[in-house]
Amino acid sequence: MPAPHFDLLIRNGTCVLPWGLEATSVGVRDGRIAALGAPGDATADETIDAAALHVLPGLIDPHVHLRDPGDPAIESIPTGTKAAVLGGLAAVFDMPNTSPAIVDAEHLAWKQGYAEENAWCDIGLYVGATKTNAPALAELELGRGVCAIKVFAGSSTGDLLVEDDESLERVMRSGRRRIAYHSEDEYRLQDRKARFKTGDPYASHMEWRDEETAFLGTRRLMALATKTGRPAHILHVSTAEELDYLKNFRDIATAEVLVNHLTQVAPEAYERLGGYGVMNPPIRGPRHWEAAWAAIRDGTVDTIGSDHAPHSRARKELLWPECAAGLTGVQTLVPVMLDHVNAGRLSLSRLVDLLCAGPARVYGALGKGRLAAGYDADFTLVDMRRRRRIEESWIVSPCGWTPFAGMEITGWPVATIVRGRAVMREDEVLGRPMGRLVRFR
Repeated sequence: MPAPHFDLLIRNGTCVLPWGLEATSVGVRDGRIAALGAPGDATADETIDAAALHVLPGLIDPHVHLRDPGDPAIESIPTGTKAAVLGGLAAVFDMPNTSPAIVDAEHLAWKQGYAEENAWCDIGLYVGATKTNAPALAELELGRGVCAIKVFAGSSTGDLLVEDDESLERVMRSGRRRIAYHSEDEYRLQDRKARFKTGDPYASHMEWRDEETAFLGTRRLMALATKTGRPAHILHVSTAEELDYLKNFRDIATAEVLVNHLTQVAPEAYERLGGYGVMNPPIRGPRHWEAAWAAIRDGTVDTIGSDHAPHSRARKELLWPECAAGLTGVQTLVPVMLDHVNAGRLSLSRLVDLLCAGPARVYGALGKGRLAAGYDADFTLVDMRRRRRIEESWIVSPCGWTPFAGMEITGWPVATIVRGRAVMREDEVLGRPMGRLVRFR
């Protein structure tokens, strides 16, 4: 038989497969994985020597705010997805609290077309729930590239607030796919707001949006999800209480933890970062950091995200609470998590589960999530021994800052391949934007 020929051949790497790590070659045809264990005499139009590298399935950040439509001086789909591929991500799922918000068929159609022309990586789109668009959500959630309906049950950036039980239940009864929630109790937030004043320490943020604010929100959502039978994904779970509580709802709920809550700890983060440490829900103390890592180890957590939420430096440097809440992270997510792998906090296989297989499973992404024949040829190639410092000069988001500036990292993404095409190698973005909308069940 003649030697097989591929469009792309990745040789000599250690592949992170669903069943373990294995030194093998991967062959790609027509944007999909055609062979694991390609023979030594195989040929290809392009060959990548991955010696001394680990070959991961293309990693996914399931929680980003690319602010498009909005202010391109802060972020956009072109700049945000360029940051994603530089950081080793093959796909991102983008939130709907833009200006205008993605809450109807007209704005969704605009964003679908715009993303397909301007994204450097593949992209999924959230549709925002409001108190008035519930009847349309069952149809909107089936739109091309729609990863989920997003509900803000507690106020955050934007005006997509659905805080009362009656409205939440109407949303849950419209459609059947898993809904993603920002879970904080709006009534408790407003009741506590008068306790604080302008110019209070930035650490007041975690006191205002305290543990009970998050836990109460999650308890309410679990009661409604159980009542309606609607699957829920609780985003950016930040407290020990929630993580313990959610273990009782694995039939109806999945959970996300952010890289920030695995990496930054209060009060030190506020003392060092000031407004650049303010996010919703807030960075919390050591007890919650320890609980987050315990939940990573015992399987409670299904996905990790960056919650990349850029703002201008001017808005981040305002006094609390006028400073904008939200931190950048799409470009730094993978390096920071690789550093955690090297520190022994999780295995490389578990990282792939949380940043690839988990998002694909939770959201129902087709062709994503693993290295296996027939899946999209998405790869993140990483050098687990490379040491590097995160510098703001490396950040391509127009806002230009990162809360991880100066962090010494061991483990670094050196190439990003999307559907068989290298879009980043050694800090160089290649070609032109060729992202597509992710397909979902």
